Amino acid sequence: MDHWLPARPGCRLTEAMRYALFNGGKRFRPVLVYATAEALGAVPAHADAAACAVEIIHSYSLVHDDLPAMDDDDLRRGKPTTHRAFDEATAILAGDALQTLAFRVLATCPQLPVGAGERLDMIALLADASGTDGMAAGQMRDIEAEGRRVELAALEQIHRLKTGRLIAASVSLGAMAARCTDPDTRERLDRWADLVGVAFQVQDDILDVIGDEAALGKRKGADAALDKSTYPALLGLDGARAKAGQLRRQAHDALDGLTGDVRVLRALTDFVVDRQA
Repeated sequence: MDHWLPARPGCRLTEAMRYALFNGGKRFRPVLVYATAEALGAVPAHADAAACAVEIIHSYSLVHDDLPAMDDDDLRRGKPTTHRAFDEATAILAGDALQTLAFRVLATCPQLPVGAGERLDMIALLADASGTDGMAAGQMRDIEAEGRRVELAALEQIHRLKTGRLIAASVSLGAMAARCTDPDTRERLDRWADLVGVAFQVQDDILDVIGDEAALGKRKGADAALDKSTYPALLGLDGARAKAGQLRRQAHDALDGLTGDVRVLRALTDFVVDRQA
């Protein structure tokens, strides 16, 4: 990422972009790219472009999510959010520029071992996961749901779009970087990614209720402050924990029958549900 976004002293836009991109975080989505690619026999360098692209997209989305017009957050990963560290206009432009950078990485990275057609497929997949059939649509539905109770199925659809689609795209991009075309393998990975994406959001909702703010690096109780429907709100805290456990078991089952070394994918399944931040 440092290669694709080098420091430019005195350039406020680049400084804001690097602030948003290099301010810590779990790097969960790029780990999914690498773990999937390596499970399918690829060397890590073959997944670099896809790993960078998904993390850059994720970082842009956090910059925009934190804006006053969205979640109006002051902290991200224990530091002032980008619009607080700089200003609102700079944060918007930094997010815009990060988004376009992600597609430039996929379009031009010479280490990506695929042909032009496959490269275009990867670009289209990331675009779909980020836009009106993915993350942006989920954020819109999340905003529309503020202040009213939604049913569990509707809540799951919101988070499959807002959170799950980019997680699923990370797994698919890892498979594409490994040049995996086997339909059964791709279907099993898609199923696993969908379950892990929902489990990730369930645990996020739980941590918003009981998590430690210092570990989370952001305000606790933000969902309640915005009057959002969440898994603990709909199922109760114990019910949400049971839901996370059920999704964990189903995700492990989805990996059964896959060839290759899936130990890291199994470990990531447990990490999603057990994490405290």
